[in-house]
Amino acid sequence: MIYSAIEDGEETIPAVPDAFLSERNRRQLVDYRTKEKPGTIVVDPFARFLYLVMEDNTAMRYGVAVGDQGRGFSGTGNIPFKRAWPRWTPTPNMLKRDPDLYAPHRGGMEGGIDNPLGARALYMFKDGRDTLYRIHGTNNPGSIGRAQSAGCIRLFNQDIVDLHDRVASGAKVVVLSEEESGLGTVPLAGQAIANSDTILNSGDNT
Repeated sequence: MIYSAIEDGEETIPAVPDAFLSERNRRQLVDYRTKEKPGTIVVDPFARFLYLVMEDNTAMRYGVAVGDQGRGFSGTGNIPFKRAWPRWTPTPNMLKRDPDLYAPHRGGMEGGIDNPLGARALYMFKDGRDTLYRIHGTNNPGSIGRAQSAGCIRLFNQDIVDLHDRVASGAKVVVLSEEESGLGTVPLAGQAIANSDTILNSGDNT
């Protein structure tokens, strides 16, 4: 089972409860027609899906949760680096909106299973500058497939580990606008699949 518990270094990623594993949320191969090259990440924040472009007009599709930051950017960038069990610091807007919740972590929170960024994070830059746009895991699997009030693009921890391992550092990211939502998507009639043997590039895990 691809959503079973995983031992990951010193951390244990819990299994995703069946209640959150609707068909639309499960990782699966879909038809995807795009001019983008294999290895490109396409984020559709309004449909709440992330696509990793693959060969032969297909993509690996992941269900995501999308916060305000995830809906506030569209365009292209790249992933210059990735992190396993990343450190997290609340943004000024988070601190202003809910100081009782976020103020205790004003100085940052070390990576771990309770960290809001989850097991992995991909950091998006544009023209050499950090966009503050993150693709990351979550410690709240019930949020996947939903629009949330905070954060960027969140995946099940099992899915962000899978995506992290497939994506090369430097990979292109395309974030669709609301008008572009749904471009290129025709689901296959297949089943949700386990980890593919096709790894685009494991990249640098640090």
